[in-house]
Parts: sequence; C-alpha cells; structure tokens
Amino acid sequence: MEQEIRRYLQRTETVGSTILYFDTIDSTNTCLKAQALRGAADGTVVIAGHQTAGRGRMTRSFESPEGKGLYLSVLLRPHLPPERLLPLTAMAAVAACDAVEQVCGVRPGVKWPNDLVLGGKKLCGILTELVLDGTQPCVVLGVGVNVSQTAADFSPEVAELATSLAVQVGREVARAELAAALIGALDRLYTAVKEDDLTPWLAAYRRDCVNLGKQVQLIAPDGTRELAAALDVDETFGLTVRTLTGERKTVRAGEVSVRGLYGYIE
Repeated sequence: MEQEIRRYLQRTETVGSTILYFDTIDSTNTCLKAQALRGAADGTVVIAGHQTAGRGRMTRSFESPEGKGLYLSVLLRPHLPPERLLPLTAMAAVAACDAVEQVCGVRPGVKWPNDLVLGGKKLCGILTELVLDGTQPCVVLGVGVNVSQTAADFSPEVAELATSLAVQVGREVARAELAAALIGALDRLYTAVKEDDLTPWLAAYRRDCVNLGKQVQLIAPDGTRELAAALDVDETFGLTVRTLTGERKTVRAGEVSVRGLYGYIE
C-alpha cells in the first residue's frame, strides 16, 4: 500500500515522510497516539485497510469495513500554543474536500463542524485528538472516507445516513490515489497552520458549509435540542446562530452537534 501511495504522492514538506500501513488495526488514531508517545516523527501517517474499533466524535463509532474505505491518521508536532490548533479539525474537512475533488472531480460539502457530505449523506468523518508528549502537545488527526461501500456494507442504522464515493460518482476510486491526494492536502494545511495563514481555508470552509442559511437543530451532549438559524462561521470556525428567541451566539464543536430538521443535513 505504501508503494502504491508513493506512486501518486507529490513532494510534501512534512506530512507523509513516514507512512505506516496495517492490513487490520483497532484504530489508526489509537495506533498513532501510541507511536507519538514512542517518539514518532512529525508528519508520520498511519493507514489501515480495516479498523476493528474505528472512532468518531463524541464517542461514536466509525464503521470501517475491510478494503472499502480510506482510514488515515497523521501526527502533527507544530510547537504552537493549543489555541492555535483549534481550527485544525475544520481545516481538515476542507483538505478532505480538496482531495476528493482532485481525484473524483466532485466537491463534497461540509456539515459543520467536520463531516463531509455528498448527495445529502455522510461521506467522511474526522477526529482530532490532543496528545501530551512531555511538555509539548501534539495532535493526531484522523480521517475516514467511505470509498467503495454499497448500501449493503453499512449497518441498518447507518445506511440511511451514509454514502460512498463509488455510489456518488458511479465508478471505483483508487484508495491509494485518494490517500496520496489527502496526504498532500494535509501537508498544505499543516504549512498554513504553522504560518498562521488561515484566511483561504476559512473562505473555503464558509463556501463548503452546507448548514449556512438553513434552520438547524443544536444537539447538546445530554440530548437536549434547540432550533436555530445558521448564520455564519467565525474566524475560529465556530458556528454563529440565531435562536428562536432572537439570541445570536456562537457554538463550538465540543459543545454541540448540528443536524438538519428533516434528515442528516436537511
């Protein structure tokens, strides 16, 4: 798999200098967090053909059938204060959109904060985790893309919400080519974060965000729901909303999830 990826991979500054591939693993994020504590280099990438315990935001699982998706995590050691790392997850959604568009010729949307959607269904999930390695925090950023699944490959509870590139573009997509495109996009993201050059990424995120201008449900971790209108994305990628009482506020990814009124995004 690494040799296949490097056939497609253009030169990068940091991300992808080391690529570790596993046929089966519990979770690429879990594996890479352990690698980080053992001194893995900045930009190390872990890819799996199958995850037995794939994870998403808010303790959700991420279905990862063998040979059907791209399951990739990258280790970043940016030597920046934690507040400079807050936009990473949202920026990773833009990077994943860039990679899909490069390989498939279609651009997904982003359901705030970090799910890629295509055809009204979830295509990709992203999970960012902070790792304390000594006194300097590092980041493990995981991306899972549904590549060749059919409806039969998803569990019944997921099938109504999820889709794959094969379903949406009507052809098989090479996982190695998509992995190379994603590594390149994440490398560009990493350079932008280190140089504090987020303006183009924020503009792209606002363009791609499918929630803006729509009524949404804000779902708190305890299940409480509140209706609001999604107005804008602020400079730190928070979602600015107006509630039914007229209150204008900005919500953060760790505080709430967002769903549409009539489905995953609608």
